[in-house]
Amino acid sequence: MIVARVEDGQLQVIDRLREMVRLRAGLDETCQISVEAQDRALACLERFGQRLRAMPPGSVRVAGTNTLRMAKDSAAFIRKGERVLGHPIEIIAGLEEARLIYLGVAHGLSASDERRLVVDIGGGSTEVIVGEGFTPSIRESLHMGCVSMSRAYFDDARLGSKQLDQAEIAARLELRSVRATFSSAGWRTAVGSSGTIRSIRSVVNAAGWCDSGISLSSLIKLREVMLKAGRLRKLTLEGLSDERKPVFPGGFCVLLGVFKTLGIEHMEVSDEAMREGLLYDLLGRLRHEDIRERTVQSLSNRCTVNKAQAARVRATALRFLEAVAEAWRLEDPQYTDMLGWAAHLHEIGLSISHSQYQKHGAYIVEQSDLSGFSLQEQRVLAALLRGHRRKLPQAIFDALPEHSAEPAFRLCVLLRLAVLTHRSHETIDLPSMVLKAGKDSLELSFPNGWLDTNPLTVADLKRETKYLKAAGFRLTLS
Repeated sequence: MIVARVEDGQLQVIDRLREMVRLRAGLDETCQISVEAQDRALACLERFGQRLRAMPPGSVRVAGTNTLRMAKDSAAFIRKGERVLGHPIEIIAGLEEARLIYLGVAHGLSASDERRLVVDIGGGSTEVIVGEGFTPSIRESLHMGCVSMSRAYFDDARLGSKQLDQAEIAARLELRSVRATFSSAGWRTAVGSSGTIRSIRSVVNAAGWCDSGISLSSLIKLREVMLKAGRLRKLTLEGLSDERKPVFPGGFCVLLGVFKTLGIEHMEVSDEAMREGLLYDLLGRLRHEDIRERTVQSLSNRCTVNKAQAARVRATALRFLEAVAEAWRLEDPQYTDMLGWAAHLHEIGLSISHSQYQKHGAYIVEQSDLSGFSLQEQRVLAALLRGHRRKLPQAIFDALPEHSAEPAFRLCVLLRLAVLTHRSHETIDLPSMVLKAGKDSLELSFPNGWLDTNPLTVADLKRETKYLKAAGFRLTLS
């Protein structure tokens, strides 16, 4: 955990806390997290929560990565974690993890437009990124990490040539599909981050095999020392902590595979990584430089969205939200953002087919790699698109995280009404409408006589009352 404050526009770290939980080690073959691993993690989060309780909502970002992406029971674990921590926990996709890693590493390096290769070895995944400045251009998240590789090839703690060879070959096989892309990307400097790479740097520097960073020749010498030890318990290396030792062989083989596959001779090592990337990303949001906004714009361009219609629906939806925000407790800016993005993207499914395009749009959003969005945010956004027209299945909201379900349903009601009032796809002057919100109801009032002169809208609204009634919500018109 890193705690920082903003001084003159820059982040100043004021506290760091670190505990090695190894949640990935508790993930079994059926993708269930063991009770013991959950207990370790929850105890850690509870201790961190003591430090974070005074932090206001929106000032804390908590990210889960590969293990929580894979775990079948991640939703139940996250609910427990959020209770003891006091803040929401995101699960981020592999490519989003790669983006945040690059962002953190780039801020820790000297300003340069030089093209860089960044490698980060986690417990269950390895991220490989190429970028310039603060912008990544190529990102990959590979299914191998220090914990998963150690469990697969060094579970008996032997350090024989057979085990080391098999682990290295497995790493190189995983890299095989991206080798051509990254080898030809034109990068000039390789930079590594994460605990595994920092530990290897400490070992090879302490042994005098490399003055700074990590060289390929120093990794070859380290391999010889590991072979000579023969057993993990006999491996004594200056710079290698006892808590890191159980996952050290797997992480080493992943790094050696990366060096050989991508042709790296020397790698610099960064002390910054994803945690710092999360902070800089949060700082961007606070400065209204939210990458999620650019992601939405990019997706709408790819799907050739009718931007004029999207803007009309967005403006009306946000006006509706402003009217009911206090009554429905939707005052947090996150709800404004989510409704605005949903309005902007509500017609992207038309790029596939007009028939049931709300389902196509939901699928696109849920399955795409959307930079800046957590997996939970993508699910909420997909639910809004799925429910914005025709029948409103309650099940799509029941499947969302507990704290998101009710707000998402209410946002969807507002989106539906905004879409309905602009069904003609024309620029028209809407009447002054008044919304009054109840717990599970909404009263929509129009100026006297307006409904009489707009029978098509009345027909749409009456049908909408039936759709909403079937979903347990009451809409009344006056």
